[in-house]
Amino acid sequence: MAHKITENCTACGTCIDECPVEAISPGDIYVINPDECIDCGSCAAVCPVGAIEAE
Repeated sequence: MAHKITENCTACGTCIDECPVEAISPGDIYVINPDECIDCGSCAAVCPVGAIEAE
């Protein structure tokens, strides 16, 4: 199951470099493509505001 980024995202960019499959897209609130996410949790582990959770 893919992870998702909640509205608590501050668009800091920390998660993008951690994603091994480049499934995260930048924006006002970042977005994880569920078709590309491999559910490794690397992004959630580095999010400073806890805005990434498993769906």
